[in-house]
Amino acid sequence: PALSYLDIIRDLKNHFHLPIVAYNVSGEHAMVKAAAQNGWIDEKSVVLEMLTSMKRAGADLILTYFAKDVARWLKEGK
Repeated sequence: PALSYLDIIRDLKNHFHLPIVAYNVSGEHAMVKAAAQNGWIDEKSVVLEMLTSMKRAGADLILTYFAKDVARWLKEGK
């Protein structure tokens, strides 16, 4: 669960010269989808902020169930 361990991602990045991978787990995905469906959050904004925070923490690669959504958003340029 990458969101709960951003500090660990940063520590790993600072101490090891290896690629660091973050995994945006299914529970995080379900939480965002449910909140968006209920109108509580803007899904795109929250997803992009989550992924940006993982990258900013030091992740070289991010595995996420939102990959297709993000690809579509980037393609649309919105």
